[in-house]
Amino acid sequence: MSVLLLVFAVAGFAARAEDYPTRSVKLITQGAAGSGPDVVARIVAEPLGRLWGQQVVILNHPGAAGSVAARQAALAPADGYTLYMPATSVFIVMQEMFPNLPFNLDRDFVRIGFVAEQPMLIAVAPSLGVNSLADLIALAKARPGQMLYAANARGTLPHLTAERFAKEAGIEVRFVPYAGAAAGLQDLLGGRISMIVESLGPFLGAIQGGSLKALGVASAQRLPNFPDMPTVGETIPRFIATGWFPLLAPAGTPDWIVRKVGADLRAVLDQPAVRQRLADLGTFARPMSGAETTEFIRREQELWRPVVKQIGVSQ
Repeated sequence: MSVLLLVFAVAGFAARAEDYPTRSVKLITQGAAGSGPDVVARIVAEPLGRLWGQQVVILNHPGAAGSVAARQAALAPADGYTLYMPATSVFIVMQEMFPNLPFNLDRDFVRIGFVAEQPMLIAVAPSLGVNSLADLIALAKARPGQMLYAANARGTLPHLTAERFAKEAGIEVRFVPYAGAAAGLQDLLGGRISMIVESLGPFLGAIQGGSLKALGVASAQRLPNFPDMPTVGETIPRFIATGWFPLLAPAGTPDWIVRKVGADLRAVLDQPAVRQRLADLGTFARPMSGAETTEFIRREQELWRPVVKQIGVSQ
């Protein structure tokens, strides 16, 4: 009897799976058009749309540390036709910055799976005259409080990464916020700041062109396409800092749809062309189940909570 029930359950899932989606699917992102989150969402949305035979429409809702997009996603119907791809800041700092939000990330969303991660990078201009993170740390210790670093706005992962790095390295550096990587890079190359922290993607061209010196990438291991680039962990043991993108849906989305989207997402991320497009942007596919995604996010929250408390990000 149990075998028959299992057969019927599998058959029922397959039949329902064939019925989804029957129309276009919306994918909400907190990034503005052309931003990192937006580009990652589009790289994934395109092959998902081909697989489903339906268009996946990107809806950009930037602003307020990701809370604008999160609110839109929380209010969406739980029918599988609205998905949500937040960035790291939503889980790490959003609720610290806006403690009275009318939604809850655990209560109002279900985790479908994990998309990709972007390792943070610490870099300097060649004119600074340092060739390694150890050199940078030694220089900062010789000039306490004098060296400036660029990162995105307060509370972003680059900012948190730089502050954590400074604490673990035992150095004192001063934060200069920038609206984006390009503005920070311009001031770095102009000699107005000493170092910059950002995800790897925006700096690939400058690194390959020789105008920027990468001292350390905060990934767990050296990157296959950049084997000569040291990890931060080679200087500061176990230092890992990555931005990441999970895929969520509003709570109450039928479980069979969640499972189908999760399986299809994994199939898309296993495509060599998709993995390469992501890698070309310094982003690396990392498929996970919904349960694995939930556990990963929990560990990341525990890792960054002390840094968030240290710098204070509340409005």
